[in-house]
Amino acid sequence: MPHSNRNSGFATRAIHHGYDSSAEQGALIPPLHLTSTFTFTSAEQGGARFAGDEDGHIYSRISNPTLMILEQRLASLEGAESGLATASGMGAITALLWSLLSPGDEIIADMTLYGCTFEFMHAGLKRFGINIKHVDMTMPDQLAAAISERTKVVYFETPANPNMRLIDIAAIAAIARQYHATSIVDNTYATPALTRPIELGADVVVHSATKYLGGHGDLIGGLLAGSTELVDHVRMHGLKDMTGAVMSPFTAHLIMRGLKTLELRMQRHCQSAMLVASMLENHAAVDKVFYPGLASFPQQHLARAQMADFGGMIAFELHGGMDAGIRFMNSLQLIQRAVSLGDAETLIQHPASMTHSTYTAEERSAHGISDGLIRLSVGLETVADILEDLNQALHQQRNKAA
Repeated sequence: MPHSNRNSGFATRAIHHGYDSSAEQGALIPPLHLTSTFTFTSAEQGGARFAGDEDGHIYSRISNPTLMILEQRLASLEGAESGLATASGMGAITALLWSLLSPGDEIIADMTLYGCTFEFMHAGLKRFGINIKHVDMTMPDQLAAAISERTKVVYFETPANPNMRLIDIAAIAAIARQYHATSIVDNTYATPALTRPIELGADVVVHSATKYLGGHGDLIGGLLAGSTELVDHVRMHGLKDMTGAVMSPFTAHLIMRGLKTLELRMQRHCQSAMLVASMLENHAAVDKVFYPGLASFPQQHLARAQMADFGGMIAFELHGGMDAGIRFMNSLQLIQRAVSLGDAETLIQHPASMTHSTYTAEERSAHGISDGLIRLSVGLETVADILEDLNQALHQQRNKAA
């Protein structure tokens, strides 16, 4: 029988949940079901499956046995009823929002969003008569003042990409619930190893599985988790008919491989990031550091309340602003300049000119993304080597400033 005990530990469920090797000739690893379509034993069976009267697979744009195991594992790790795999993180977000919204509806989103999410809302959804409103959700009272019966979705990230702002998930979800709005949390930065928004009252969690869940920089994928009713609706509308953003079985296989080491990897990411953040905070060339584990982080009390640890992402600014930051990044030798995160490799990027360049300069200023902000994804290399590379680049930057 498949291992499905929700009382088992996180790592146990990440490795075993939802798979019965005895049903697959004893294969330890779930097989890849590389098929576009599925046969029926009779015309009646096919009709019953299309009518929803019988469970079973029809076509891999709707469901696939390999993806199903991944979806069940993600749901288990997030404390949700059901999960859904998509071709990318944006595939998960767009399939979800297209399924929930109609012309005239309203989304209330936090001030800080991933650049492509922001662009989808403002250049995509807004074109179809959906109103987008931003409030500072670090202050739940602002949401309470702005929300109305017209609001169908409350959307936020925590920690937020790229400036690390935290949002009180339980408080925001409670306000959304009063107005029957669906609360959606992008949990890409924290992963269920550190934060489980559904257990704190949120309705839906979305992930770019490209990042920590996959963990190796070798795939593009998305996942979402929530109630079975909601996930089934997104599967049959947002995924099947509106976006077609279907994950391949091979990608699902790679993500399941990544999940097996997620807990261990997150422990190392967090441990190293804490050391890096402390070093940066104490360096004369650094102006500001934003990391939830630092005593100086304004929301550390909230970080300790809703996160098991503080994550592998750091944001910081150098004295000298954007020009200093660019010189610093160009001086790095081990650390790679790239726009993803959650990989084994330590990655660094400049949000204003890269991931968040979809914002205008005025929008970035209004939404808390300074031109000098640098985003660092601390990888799994020996931390002394990461620190050495940062120090030599900071030393060069300080010498040039002098």
